[in-house]
Parts: sequence; structure tokens; C-alpha cells
Amino acid sequence: MQITTDEARALGPFTWLKKPAVDGPPAQRLPEVIDRVAAMLADIERNGLDAVQRYARDLDDWSGPVEVDADDLRRSGDALPADVREALELGHERTNRFATAQRDHLGDFEIELAPGVTGGVRYVPVSRVGSYLPAGRFPLLASAFMTVGVAKAAGVPAVLACSPPSGEYGVHPAVLYGAYLSGADRMFALGGVQALGAMAFGLLGEAPVDMLVGAGNAYVTEAKRQLFGRVGIDLLAGPSEVAVLADETADPEWVAADLLGQAEHGPNSPAALITTSESLGHKVIEAIERQLKMLTTRDVAAAAWRDYGSVIVAADRAQAAAISDVLGPEHLEVQTADDDYFHKELRNYGSLFLGPWSTVAYSDKGIAGTNHVLPTGKTARYNAGLSVSRFLKPLTYQRAQREATAQLAPAVERISAFEGLAAHEATATVRIDKIGRHSGAFAGTPAVNRGR
Repeated sequence: MQITTDEARALGPFTWLKKPAVDGPPAQRLPEVIDRVAAMLADIERNGLDAVQRYARDLDDWSGPVEVDADDLRRSGDALPADVREALELGHERTNRFATAQRDHLGDFEIELAPGVTGGVRYVPVSRVGSYLPAGRFPLLASAFMTVGVAKAAGVPAVLACSPPSGEYGVHPAVLYGAYLSGADRMFALGGVQALGAMAFGLLGEAPVDMLVGAGNAYVTEAKRQLFGRVGIDLLAGPSEVAVLADETADPEWVAADLLGQAEHGPNSPAALITTSESLGHKVIEAIERQLKMLTTRDVAAAAWRDYGSVIVAADRAQAAAISDVLGPEHLEVQTADDDYFHKELRNYGSLFLGPWSTVAYSDKGIAGTNHVLPTGKTARYNAGLSVSRFLKPLTYQRAQREATAQLAPAVERISAFEGLAAHEATATVRIDKIGRHSGAFAGTPAVNRGR
């Protein structure tokens, strides 16, 4: 999360206690990634499942069955410790409840726009979704809740899921159990570009999916970018981001812990503190250095903090909110004496965590119910996270009665004639003439009688 020169000028004077060591966005579109993905997708489209299986052998060292047997999917929870299984079940239940409530608030409606003229909206789910469940450096066990489960809550009839092969078991059993709980219709041991290509091109014994969702590495993200248009996508997510907006009332140890909680996602994961208290800023920097020494993932988290960590001191709370909106972080925590002020003022973020007791990890694991597939790289300025609404098409319709022709046709006839679109004009004219241009039905609409 960077602040450009122009953005800094617009914000007014503020202080950097720590700047990112790397100048530039953490997720750059490397030419070699773009070219490699393009070549792979072309190969997969041309050679089908043979190419998919070849990439599975070459890249994931997997030559076993591509599809996970339905009984193995159902029994996947048996391989898990009871406490992990119970936690996953809780995460699924919370995420499903939140998604179901979202769906319930997206209602069909119809409105009368004029006598005899009605318009409406029906929310119709897409037919087929392909979900990518990452399992790279760390298996993210709640990903199925956020993609497969939310699609099912939206009413999607068919959801396929793919996850990278993991040793002799095909897919990590906890990832499998999350997919089972979430209602995946079919599960495949496929990773990376080949997984997305197989789902998009309809190579898995199913028709091509209509939409691809789920986070992944740079190759997965680039594959989604290149497949967009052929299929829909949720968003193009980069490395995980977190910002904490805090004042002097915040606990520096808690703030430090929450920043590192996202920094450990990867060595290029940005973490930022925005504060109105320089004293708190210094204390958080010191706390991070202490906590890193005890962190088992310090090699990853320390690199992320060194290269992409930042601490910014704002002049006042209004500037703090403005700085946060410029950064537009994926995850934004607010730990201040007046969280409600920031809740009202803030506009650009993926998901908001209000108060010191609301840490990002609660959502990451599905326990807080909200979705963790969120916009990164400042795209929160115009985009929102994955939700049931992304799987629903708000399809409009309209119905005009004969008696509504006087409310519609004359204006359309006049506008079309002015535009020079004669065929458009004719569609209104034939309806006016059917009723009778001089029948009296169009009294008060002088456009009908212009020179005819």
C-alpha cells in the first residue's frame, strides 16, 4: 500500500515513522507470468484434459485421479482432530448464516412507472461456478466457506471446486472437509492455471463454468485476468493487506499482533498503521520487533514488515480517515476512542473491523461470518468483496399494456427521429398507428401529430 506524490500532496502534511522499503506495488504483473499463463491456457484449450494432466504431473507431481471420490469427500472430516473439525463446522455455520441473511435482503421487486407500465427485477443466480481453493504455503481452510458456500447460499445449482494436490491424499483433508460442508457438487485435485483452464473450458465432465472465484498466487490471478470475458470472475486479488487505524487509546501490543497476523500471509503482504499518536506509532514499531523474535513464521512476517510495512502519523482524525481511504486496504481495523466516527467517514476498504476486540483473523477463519475474498491494491475504491450478490444477476424486465402506449410511444418516436434511427422510430410508430394516430387516445401528446 503506497501513497503517491499526488495523493500525498492532496492529503496535506503527515509524518512517516516507517516507509515501505520496496517502492512500488507488491503484486506486479511480471511479463514472464503473463506469457507463461497465456501459453498454458492456449495449450489447455487446444489439447484438453491431456494437457491438464500433464501440468498436474509436471508442476504438482500428481498423477493420481483428478477427481476426488464423492465418498472420500464425505469422509474427509474423519481424518481431522475433533477440535479442528468442530471449528470448521462453526466457521461454515457462521459464514452460511451471514450469506443467507445477505440473500434474504436482496429481494425481487416490481414498480408501476406510469399507468400500464411496470418494470421489475428478478435476482437469478448464475448457473455454474468454479471455485479455486488455495493450498500453497499454508492451507487456508475457510476458503471453501467464502466461495463454494456463499455461491450455494446464493442458489447456484452447480459449484465445482479445485485445490492443489497435497501428497498421497490428493487434497488436504481439511480443505476437503471445508468443501464438503460448503456443498461442493464435485471436487478435483487440480492446482494453478490448469485448474482454472479445466473449469473454464469444460474439461471436467461438465459444461464450462460461468464464473471463477477464489484467491491464488500470481499465476492463478493472471489466469483469471486472461479468462475474464470468457467467464466472469470475483476479483483480482493480490497479496493480503491490513491497515490498523488507531489513536492513543489503542494497545500497541494488540496493534502489533494484528499487523503481523496478516504480514505472515506472505513476504510481500503490506501492513500499515495509521495513527494520530506519534507515541503509539513508536510503541507499535518496538512491539513488532519484540513479537517477531518469538514468531514461528518470522521469516515470512519479518520480510513483509521490512519491505512493505508502514507507520503513518496523521495530523488529526479527519486526515487519518483520508489517508486510510487513499490506501483502500483489504482489511481495515479501527481501534480508537470514537470508532463510530470512522465507521461513518471511511469509504474505501475491503472489510472493516471495529474495535480492539475485532481482529481480522476472526473473519479469515470464517468465525465472524463475513467474507475474506476482498479487493486489494487500492481497488476497494470501486470494488467490494465477494458476497452472494456477486453470484446473482439482477435481471430487469418490463411490461407495457396497450393503454400505456400514449405514455411511451410518442416520446420514443420523437427521440428516434431526432437521432436518425428510423427503425427505432418505426417500432413506436406501428403501435401508434395500430391504435389510431388521430383516435383521441393521444390527446395531449402533440409529438404524435407532427406533420402526419
